[in-house]
Amino acid sequence: MRTVAIIPAGGAGKRLKAQKAKQYLLLDSVPVLVHVLKAFQRAKVINEVVLVLPRDDITSSKQLINNYGLTKLSAVVAGGKERQDSIRNGLAAISGKCDVVVIHDAVRPFVTAGLIKRVVAAAKTTGAASAGVKAKDTIKETKKNNLVSATIPRQNLWLTQTPQAFKFELLKKAYKAADAEKFYGTDDASLVERIGRKVKMVEGLYENIKITTQEDMIIADALMKKKTGSKMNFRSGFGYDSHRFAYGRKLILGGVEIPFDKGLQGHSDADVLIHSICDALLGGAGCGDIGRHFPDTDPAYKDISSIALLERVKKIIEEKEFSINNVDATVIMEMPKLAPSAAQMVSNIARALDIAETSVNIKAKTNEGMGFIGQNEGIAVFAVAAVIEGEHGVKKT
Repeated sequence: MRTVAIIPAGGAGKRLKAQKAKQYLLLDSVPVLVHVLKAFQRAKVINEVVLVLPRDDITSSKQLINNYGLTKLSAVVAGGKERQDSIRNGLAAISGKCDVVVIHDAVRPFVTAGLIKRVVAAAKTTGAASAGVKAKDTIKETKKNNLVSATIPRQNLWLTQTPQAFKFELLKKAYKAADAEKFYGTDDASLVERIGRKVKMVEGLYENIKITTQEDMIIADALMKKKTGSKMNFRSGFGYDSHRFAYGRKLILGGVEIPFDKGLQGHSDADVLIHSICDALLGGAGCGDIGRHFPDTDPAYKDISSIALLERVKKIIEEKEFSINNVDATVIMEMPKLAPSAAQMVSNIARALDIAETSVNIKAKTNEGMGFIGQNEGIAVFAVAAVIEGEHGVKKT
């Protein structure tokens, strides 16, 4: 089941009266748009994300993507004159098989992975679903001169939000019909309703606000302060590992094969750097150690790539609702030199953990000729990792 999200971010922020487009305004020192993209990065039900931007912003968006490790972004395309035109361009950028498409406003930064999951699940069952919240206030309809013509019972009234999710073929059909009649709806669900299909409402979040006015930004700042103050629980873990050198083996560190006359002895590929990082992450999440999960008595792990083990460790801690903030490791060895391979190691580790390269730090030290390391008998590594507990953990900083 392939699910693709489209994030239309073409707004200019005219009602906000800001110097920059509202999707780029900073919220807790991070652009509003990035908060949205991170939420979809965390959501396991989302396979890919298509970002729709003003044409002039596409080039600069590459730096934004790299800075925050937004690896699920499969395409960045230019928007159109209206929001509906932008989403049509996003739909055209989806290649290959797609089962469900999710649309979410680029200025609703408080969407959660849980809400995305619920809306997608409803769309898989009914074909179309939208997040929303029940109306709290009495709704009155007026006519000429703002005179009330009716008071509408609110028990069946919803304030519609995004995300909205649809079976891909159904949404394409709805867009084709709208295009043929040059009809522009207020949201994507209205296009589906026009062709006679029902849309399932899913209980959303009152804090899932859309930033449109200056007052919205004040509310968003308050919500962010509450969220970061009460829900982000940082924990740290420490890892250590050492392996002796052995002839006839490749030297693998950080997933990089380093030219040397000896490798490291071990059941797997003996990547001592990755092993120490695994233990640091497992420790931070309270999940034991690498030996418990991947024992050296199990033939399944014979000569396995430790990068594969690191990817499994990521899944283990995510199952306990932890996300990764950063890792830092110190490699202690006399020879060979680590510096020529350090950048590739960082890249490998960041990719395996689905975090930004700026969240991975690798250092190297010698032992000044002392001990088994100083005698060039092996390598030792110390690592620390910071993890964040709960759905709101920020993995891409």
